Amino acid sequence: MEKPKPDPVTEEWYGRSVAELAANNRAAERLYAAGKVDDAGSMVSKGQELQQRLLAVPRPTLEAIEVSSDLDDLYARILMANHNVGWARLVYQKNIVRWTNQKPATPDTERRAKQAKAGIVECDRRLAQGR
Repeated sequence: MEKPKPDPVTEEWYGRSVAELAANNRAAERLYAAGKVDDAGSMVSKGQELQQRLLAVPRPTLEAIEVSSDLDDLYARILMANHNVGWARLVYQKNIVRWTNQKPATPDTERRAKQAKAGIVECDRRLAQGR
């Protein structure tokens, strides 16, 4: 009989990586709020490697999905600030899919989906204005 593979989300590295990404997100948010968009972008790039690792497991935890979503939301705002509106729209779309398909739906998942939809509306407004 074949021994079942351990669930990666129960391993120590997984929880540590979730916490590390959350800390990275907070630092990037502070930089963004201080108007240091390029520095925040560097932090987002650093976080994307962790994000990919966390989401590559068969069943990522809700906490990992949330910190990944937070990273993507900040990335989309940075893209908008740098006038990369089309790319920002794609990132917001990813969050819409992420949260409209999350089951069971909760007030938080609905809030996150609504936030991403508002981002899409702003992207579309800017694209229509040619900005």
